Amino acid sequence: MQRFRAAGGTHLFLATQNYEGTVPLSVDAYARQFEVTRRLADQSIEEAGVRAYPVVAPYPIDLIGATAQVGSPAALELYLSALDLAGEWVRQRKAVAIGEVGRPHFPVSEEVASVVEPAFRHALEVARDADCPVVVHSADLDARGLRELADLARSVGLRPERVVKHYTRTPVDPRQSGGVVPSYLARRDLVREVARTSGPWFLETDFLDDPKRPGAVLDLATIPRRASAIATDAGLGAESLWVPFVESIKKVYGWRPELSAEGAAL
Repeated sequence: MQRFRAAGGTHLFLATQNYEGTVPLSVDAYARQFEVTRRLADQSIEEAGVRAYPVVAPYPIDLIGATAQVGSPAALELYLSALDLAGEWVRQRKAVAIGEVGRPHFPVSEEVASVVEPAFRHALEVARDADCPVVVHSADLDARGLRELADLARSVGLRPERVVKHYTRTPVDPRQSGGVVPSYLARRDLVREVARTSGPWFLETDFLDDPKRPGAVLDLATIPRRASAIATDAGLGAESLWVPFVESIKKVYGWRPELSAEGAAL
């Protein structure tokens, strides 16, 4: 986090992860995950002056391991209960969104596939009831895929504008997304392309602080570095940064990040 701050970063969204290295098999195990994420967010502001906003939910890939160990009915029941816990966290203002939820990004068995869709649908319902955004994990989606995701959200009464498609790698015209908001992987070429569009859209690194997977994803400091490059680019300029860092957050989350007079995150 110090590296992120040194590069100019001030705010980020922090999605919960599996910190224990085994598939959670109880709601208490998920509660421990969420608590670690919250502690990391607190540590971020205390030690680096970076405001981290927790995003919590059971990870969709957990359905694979849980199904193998306890069967699909019990795995689905656990997953739904963990989603309900995530919704309660949002209502208690301990988290700002539900995520990552969605679908595995690779083929799975028929047994797992049978529980993926009801699990995903419930995740959208939880976001609807908690009145918060939902961050979706899935294979990369083109414009048609985003519109189908928008239709699914609308079918449960959730506005598509509150759906964030995590790890987007295919540029999509905002007028063709059905309202779903892409969060683009901050590759240099992709950033330069989407920075010319009206938005809403976000940037992300999908950073994992995992020494076993060095270089697996972009470094945490990538986004502030990309922002600096955009700000000094004669063809883009600092005004381009208003879309992902202010306007999109306001539209999707309903508030905007702020800085103190000293530049620290509020």
